[in-house]
Amino acid sequence: MDYDNTGYNGYEDEERVIGRSKQFDDRDEKTLRPITFADYSGQSKVKENLKIFIDAAKKRGESLDHVLLYGPPGLGKTTLAGIIASEMGVGMHITTGPSIEKTGDLAAILTNLGENEVLFIDEIHRLNRSVEEILYPAMEDYCLDLMIGKGPSARSVRLDLPHFTLVGATTRAGMLSAPLRDRFGMIHRLELYETEDLMDILNRDAGLMDIKIDESGLRNIASRSRGTPRIAIRLLKRMRDYALYMEKDVIDKEVSDFGLKALDIDNIGLDSVDRRILTSIADIFKGGPVGLETLAAVTGEDPVTIEDVYEPFLLQNGFIAKTPRGRVLTSRAFEHLGIPEPVNFKERNRNAFENLSIDSLTDNGSNP
Repeated sequence: MDYDNTGYNGYEDEERVIGRSKQFDDRDEKTLRPITFADYSGQSKVKENLKIFIDAAKKRGESLDHVLLYGPPGLGKTTLAGIIASEMGVGMHITTGPSIEKTGDLAAILTNLGENEVLFIDEIHRLNRSVEEILYPAMEDYCLDLMIGKGPSARSVRLDLPHFTLVGATTRAGMLSAPLRDRFGMIHRLELYETEDLMDILNRDAGLMDIKIDESGLRNIASRSRGTPRIAIRLLKRMRDYALYMEKDVIDKEVSDFGLKALDIDNIGLDSVDRRILTSIADIFKGGPVGLETLAAVTGEDPVTIEDVYEPFLLQNGFIAKTPRGRVLTSRAFEHLGIPEPVNFKERNRNAFENLSIDSLTDNGSNP
């Protein structure tokens, strides 16, 4: 089974319209990607800083410093890498961490780079450790140290490399080793998009795909896309199908409401699986706490899938909290589900919430 760029087996997420992992229907992403900052909506802070750094590098006639982009899938890391190369006026070579199996593979890629060109490595957190160590002098000194031969006759050869820019992308910056992370001159986190930015993206892509949509349809889709352009574009395509079914020429609020309801996506982007997790905790466990394995058994989902696919969005939006004793619903979750809080719920979980720490909210290791 293949693994997607978050490092987990993404099979369970493939059928979710609001899944962040890349799907077959997303195969035309490349043709929709902007190639200049002028066409790129959102991530204004990252965009403005990169503009300044690129302009300065071009004025000096030097290569741009190495860039690390991290954040959830579908936010535009590959697109930004392409824009960096385009704005620098150089070519871009694309590869992925798992595909570079031997040091010789990396040497072949690096020696074929041109002056100031961009090397984009997706899923850079999954680089082989021996390959990663060869990358250190390449990033720092623009040279490659290779061992030729074996045994007593082995010797080290240093090859000079052209000055290049490494753009690394990862969904799990914490899995990068400190020596590799420290060699990036610029580290940028991509945040979830605001509704207005998603509307701009959808409006541009609708024009490219010859889809007619009004502002109410744009806002309806954008507000339910979990702050992720990939999901927004996917929903736009689905709404196009519903518009044809309803024999309407324009995707408006009526079409988008009908289509999103048919897809079981509510007004903030939760689907039936998200709601099943929340209602299971609310109904069966009276709001929690409940352990991961127990929750998986009740919902019929794999524990890793719950933790890596479903929980991040619920945590980010304050519907559940991870405590030392397990998962606990918040008041916002009860309010969204329209379920009253159980009697003595807050008193029963007061100690759990008081002991709640940032580590327990972001822990990706062993969980209760």
